[in-house]
Amino acid sequence: MKTYHGSCHCKAIRFEADIDLADGTMRCNCSFCLKIRCWATVVKPESFRLLAGEADLSEYQFGAKNERHFFCGHCGVRPFGIAHSPRRGKFYGVSVSCFDDITVAELAEAPVSYVDGINDNWDTPPTETRYL
Repeated sequence: MKTYHGSCHCKAIRFEADIDLADGTMRCNCSFCLKIRCWATVVKPESFRLLAGEADLSEYQFGAKNERHFFCGHCGVRPFGIAHSPRRGKFYGVSVSCFDDITVAELAEAPVSYVDGINDNWDTPPTETRYL
């Protein structure tokens, strides 16, 4: 477990999260994740702390509106989202690319799981993942 610090591009949004990257990261092929090139890690609510920028956050929801996608109202970067699922309960999906103090080696070693969100099939990876 390590505490990572992250931010949006302009640094208006800043956060920290306690994460064990060995638990893995994920990439999804749903219509939203594909457009934003999402590479996220799942964080329990008690392990995520927003340090600055709550007033600078804008929110986007679509479909069933089970997920709240937050982005910086200034630079447009999406550092995290909040979701609730029957399997995980409430969780934060934190963008790995927004960590400011992660090393290239840590990124390279982080396991990646692929999920087939476009077909609402969260337990089986899509047939093709090279584009994710």
